[in-house]
Amino acid sequence: MKRFLFFLLVAIFLSGTLTAFWLFPKKESASPSPDVSGEIYYSNTSGDEIILEDPFPGKIITSPMTITGQARGFWFFEASAPVILTDWNGRIIAEGVIQAKGDWMTNDFVPFEGTLTFETPSYGDIGSLILRNDNPSGLPANDKAIEISIRYR
Repeated sequence: MKRFLFFLLVAIFLSGTLTAFWLFPKKESASPSPDVSGEIYYSNTSGDEIILEDPFPGKIITSPMTITGQARGFWFFEASAPVILTDWNGRIIAEGVIQAKGDWMTNDFVPFEGTLTFETPSYGDIGSLILRNDNPSGLPANDKAIEISIRYR
């Protein structure tokens, strides 16, 4: 009988432990992952609407940072569009605009350029650069964005 109770208690303990691991998975580490993806993430858009030339995904950046590329004219409003720079935790560390370098009232690609000045984050060297279309309608269905991972120096 003692042996049966012992095995029963062990079984209950193990099932409780396994259930706890299943219900409460290990939390992510507070430190950023050293892996910076070379991917470009598009939200409601594609490479057929915007091409980011510099910085490229995974690039090590310093302040001030120049942003260059091309976007279809409808990406802009009044020849500009917003850009955001975040730290590894998604906190905004800089905001600015990219400016069309030509006639933006077209469906063709228009070169753009912008500059962001920022303080390098004190913790973590990974962040994101997010370019958004200028959406004067304010309708979420018209929001478009492109995001790349970058590294700070």
